[in-house]
Parts: sequence; structure tokens; C-alpha cells
Amino acid sequence: MLAMLGTTAALGVDENYSNRETPIVRAVKRTRPSVVNINGRKTIRDDDAPYGSRDRFRKVNGMGTGVIIDERGYIVTNFHVVEGVATIRVTLADKTMTTARLVAHDPRTDLAVIKIETSKPLPVIPCGTSSDLMLGETVIAIGNAYGYKDSITRGIISEVNRTVEVSDEQTYYNLIQTDAAINPGNSGGPLINIDGEMIGINVAVRMGAQSIGFTIPVNPAMEIVAGLIKKENRENVKLPIVAATDFKLDDPRLIVRDSTDGLEVYEGDEITSIDGKRVSKALDLERALIGKTSEDVVSLQVRRGTKTLQIESPLVSSQTAPDKSSNTLEAKVWNRFGFKLKEIPSTQFKRITSKYRGGLLVDQVRSGSQANSQNIQPGDVLLGIHEWETTTLGHIAYIIEQNGVYSGSPIEFFVFRNGEVLKGNFRLAMRNQQAIQQ
Repeated sequence: MLAMLGTTAALGVDENYSNRETPIVRAVKRTRPSVVNINGRKTIRDDDAPYGSRDRFRKVNGMGTGVIIDERGYIVTNFHVVEGVATIRVTLADKTMTTARLVAHDPRTDLAVIKIETSKPLPVIPCGTSSDLMLGETVIAIGNAYGYKDSITRGIISEVNRTVEVSDEQTYYNLIQTDAAINPGNSGGPLINIDGEMIGINVAVRMGAQSIGFTIPVNPAMEIVAGLIKKENRENVKLPIVAATDFKLDDPRLIVRDSTDGLEVYEGDEITSIDGKRVSKALDLERALIGKTSEDVVSLQVRRGTKTLQIESPLVSSQTAPDKSSNTLEAKVWNRFGFKLKEIPSTQFKRITSKYRGGLLVDQVRSGSQANSQNIQPGDVLLGIHEWETTTLGHIAYIIEQNGVYSGSPIEFFVFRNGEVLKGNFRLAMRNQQAIQQ
């Protein structure tokens, strides 16, 4: 006679364990609470309407996805998801529905930050790094695909550093290509790795093609988002320190580039926490400053070699600027471009990069300026404007006196940030004999 089969417990098997809970299931469990669905109605031009028709515009339902990056309700998405939307409707993972306001956006990279009001801390998405991506590694996309909320797809990384032109006005650079299904409605949602860490923001699909989707890598995306979050800093306060994210190692680090005399923080120091909250990138720094005033003092934990130091730092107003009526070089650059620049000693510049002869450190950016609209950030290194290099302040003095830069046509600039050269365009108005007031 056959013996009766025993229970799994009798066999010594953990009844709480299941082979069904794969690494993908665990990754989704870790990430899903931080993903939101976004809906709204917008007005678009109807190019198919008959010539002369009064109905040249029509209402359409927009949809997309977002990720929570701060427990106070700050969410990252694509700008095209919320562009032109009168009421941004957000649905959280627990099915709570609310509305959001647009905080700031960067059309060049198609990123935006929105804010919802919340009475409790929200789950923040775990961030990975896009500096060590492996071709063929498993990735997962989460989003509001075709309006089907919370859709999950999986695939692999097919390639990196892709350039994708989606229209005459919009080109994306250095994208991740994946065969995880990314559909309309996935825009703004996360691409996560098998550890449940966000490695990119889903942005585009290749129309007419299968298994080809594109994602903005998380490292440059979060640096852009840091500049957008900065707009929530109502009093424009900052640390008397210039710090930038270093992505050279597996984990990002917030490294001091420059500091004010008298504050015991030096170039090369690593800031590891602010007021007890861990920081590792520029976004963490900007989040820590939300709600602060110029009267506040923050506690910095700083790593210097093998030592860990605790330093009290006052905050200063980033609106401190040259007198606009001044005719100094600093005032001219501040008024016309919207940034303050510092020369970088050649020995220090070589530690930043050895590929270029030199550059100028961006120390401060004026809200509403050309530099601000192009998302230039403190800590960036200006390498050149138009056809001229900018290794000294003398080069800037020469450039601003050239009539060619005031023609009204776009002039290119180049900045170095986190190992990459980024470019954009200034468009300066025709110059008159008086100082420009903005």
C-alpha cells in the first residue's frame, strides 16, 4: 500500500516560501507604491479640420505616469504628459485620487515636476544608477499604458546612448533602448532594474515598430529634476558651497567643488547627510532646502578621507547679485546671461576633466534668466559660447562685446556636467547702449 503524502511542513519546507515570488515580483512590490497614474484633458489643434472651420481645436484626454521623488508629494513625469492640461489628476497606488499643480518643467529634456497635497508621507521611489547598465540585463516598465492603470511589462536593455528625433521640435539624446513594452500612457513612468531601483524615466516609443521603447537615464534625469525642484525654494536660499553629483563610482556621491572662506568645508569633501537625512546627489540637496530660510542653520555630515565631520552651516540667499546698474563685467554677465562665473585654476580643472583646456565654474544662476531657462546649474563648467572657448573671465569680457551674439539668432553654449558635455542655446536681444535690466 502506498503511504499517504505528508504536508510540506512534514517535509521541512517553509510554507511561507513560494517559487512564484520571483525577483521580478519582488522588484515590482518594492517600486509600485511610488508610481502614480496621471490623467487630464487638454486642447490641441485639429489639423484635419476643414479650412476656415471654427472647430480648429478639440479636447482630448491625456494620460501618463509619474514617480514620487519626495514624501511631501513631489512627482516627476514627462512635460508632454502635463503640457496644456488645465487640471492634472493623479491616482496613487492606493487608489486615492487628487489633483496636482505644475511646479516646473524643462521642455528641452521633456521633464516636469508636479506637486500634490498630502497629509501623510508618501513612499519615495528607490533610485538606482544608470552608469553601470549592462546590455541584456532584465528591466521592468510600470505605467498607465493606454489608460490601463498599473500595467507592468518586462524586457531587457537593448542598447544605450540612443538619439531619437520624435519631431522637428523634440530630440532626445543618450536614451536607453529597451524591448520592454512601452506604450502611450507609459510616459513619465519608471524603468526599473531587477533590484527594484529606478534606472530611467520612460519617454518615447518607436511608432510602427515592436519591442522598441526609449527611456531617459536616471542619472542625468535626476540632475535636471534637481534644478526643477530648486524652484520650490521660495526664498532662494542655498548652502555657501558649490557641490555636484559624482557618478564615477557605483553609488553617486555629492562632492564639494568650492566653498566660502570661513566654513570648514573644502574641495573634494563628500557631503553625506543634511540635518540627519542621507544625501548622495544634487536632488537630495535641493529637497533638503525646501522650506528653509536664510535665517536657518543646517547640520552637515562631511566625509574627508577616513574622517567623518559634523559641521554647522548657515544658509545664504542666492539672490545676492551685482548691482544691475553697475557696469562691471560681473554685472554685465549677470544681466545678459543670468549667471555668476568663477575662474578654475588649471590644476583643479584637470581633476574635473583632462579632455578640455579649461572652463569657468557656474557659481550662481538667476531665476527667470537665459541660463535658468536652459537649465544651467551651479556646479556646471562653462566650456564655450558660440565659436569661443571660455577658460578665463577675459574670454567672457570679449564675447559680450561682440555684436554677433546680439543678432537675435540662437547661439550655442557648452557646459560640462558629471562627465558629459551638454549644449543649449542662448537667444540674446539686440543690444543698446544702456545696461540690460531684467
